[in-house]
Amino acid sequence: MSEMWNSPDKFNREALLWDENPRRRSLALAVAKAIIASVNPAKTMRAMEFGCGTGLVTLEIAQLVRSVSAIDTSSEMLAVLSQKIQSSQRANIETTCVDLSQSPDFMTQHAKRFDLIYSSMTLHHVDDTAGFLNKISNLLSPGGLIALADLDHEDGSFHDDPLEKVHHGFDRTVLAIQLKAAGLENILFETIYTLEKVNSSGVSASYPVFLVTATRAMS
Repeated sequence: MSEMWNSPDKFNREALLWDENPRRRSLALAVAKAIIASVNPAKTMRAMEFGCGTGLVTLEIAQLVRSVSAIDTSSEMLAVLSQKIQSSQRANIETTCVDLSQSPDFMTQHAKRFDLIYSSMTLHHVDDTAGFLNKISNLLSPGGLIALADLDHEDGSFHDDPLEKVHHGFDRTVLAIQLKAAGLENILFETIYTLEKVNSSGVSASYPVFLVTATRAMS
């Protein structure tokens, strides 16, 4: 894998087998349940997930909202999701292959469109966290909600590929400051899951996962 942030290469290679990992499925279900409990999705909501992958979270959320725009940089992940959409006949999910951090056209076309934006284990793949939060905040309608699940700060042992450019989780205080600077308020963190895995050091370790929710200011 090349030394790049947000490279789809790895995810394209792993797409067909992605859902076979039981730990991954368990985490996705926990994230979906936590989002549902925290934001109370409604049938009036236009939602977006960035980094949707094969749709493990989005297929849960889509049942409760008006529509979901499922965004990912991996065309192969989206191909798997498209097959699921077809087989489940869930017509309210639209897939788009785009890198939001590099797509001003998408940002302009969808400004203030979404009532809910969510993600699971995606933010740590984005280079400029503060800049990206500013961008996606502008996609929220006034009063719209954001719900992001990701890792608490860790020692760098979570990811196995030393060439993979990622943040080693997040300090909650720092992330809260960045969310506030992006025009978001009512910021709330909760621990929703603990991942148990053999890490890159060959040691079995625990990695807490948080969900942070916030609201786009009305003004």
